[in-house]
Amino acid sequence: MVSFRPTSLPTPLRKALSRGLVQGLMLLALPLPGLAADSLPSELDSADRRAELMGWEAVGRLDMAGEGTCTGALIRDDLVLTAAHCVVDDGNIPLDADRILFRAGLRNGDYVAASRAYAVAVTPGYDKRDGVSGENIRHDVALIKLASPIPEALARPFRVHRSSKPSGELMVASYGRGRNAAPSIQRECHVLDYSDDIYSFDCDITYGSSGAPVFAYDGVRPAIVSVVSSIGVRDGRKTGYGMSLLDRIAALKRQIATGAPEVAAKPAVVKRITVGEGTARRAVGASKFLRPGG
Repeated sequence: MVSFRPTSLPTPLRKALSRGLVQGLMLLALPLPGLAADSLPSELDSADRRAELMGWEAVGRLDMAGEGTCTGALIRDDLVLTAAHCVVDDGNIPLDADRILFRAGLRNGDYVAASRAYAVAVTPGYDKRDGVSGENIRHDVALIKLASPIPEALARPFRVHRSSKPSGELMVASYGRGRNAAPSIQRECHVLDYSDDIYSFDCDITYGSSGAPVFAYDGVRPAIVSVVSSIGVRDGRKTGYGMSLLDRIAALKRQIATGAPEVAAKPAVVKRITVGEGTARRAVGASKFLRPGG
């Protein structure tokens, strides 16, 4: 279970924390290869067959050598959107690009196209060393430039949603733990809260869902509203957390275009996970979280 300093989260989530309704918030960094398959919840569709994957080919699995797996989605033929915590090490240093492999439309060993990464850009303000906090969730976004563009005829990239307040249901497609051989697609879930650029939603996510695109309709085709960052428990049910993407993508594209990351000034006061007496650090796969003692 993770203990937050309440001021690090937006007001509605802060109030929920003070009432003890949000617990166990943690990074969803990865399932490791070889985990036994879980049974899929009924609201999830596993795209095991080629026909079930149609229209979702731009969602793929990211394999980080020695680090595990995450989910990503093409927003251009050579740009993959994912979570920042997937592509930085424990010292908050971006992974070497050649350690990252993206396989679009991965399905039981087959995929429509694959490419190694060429460059990685992480949103300024994200710092993995600070653990899970409202500030980190807001900035938990990264772009990966691929060494080999993936033709649109094979995987049509998704657009980023034009609004931070989408109407209607959400959708999510991810490679979660126990189901990371093929994408699982949930076609109906909902925003629970949106405040200070952070979404909470009831979509079915788990380890490996990190970086997964969260969609809402923006015209005739789903567009990406957010990226899965963290998971917790709220009002007794599993809850996902992500961020608004408005103004994030353009800055990341500039990083990649200039070849130099933009450096954000470190605030004088850093809101960290507060560790109580008897708190121990545990590891799940390569994902770390805190569990209060007692």
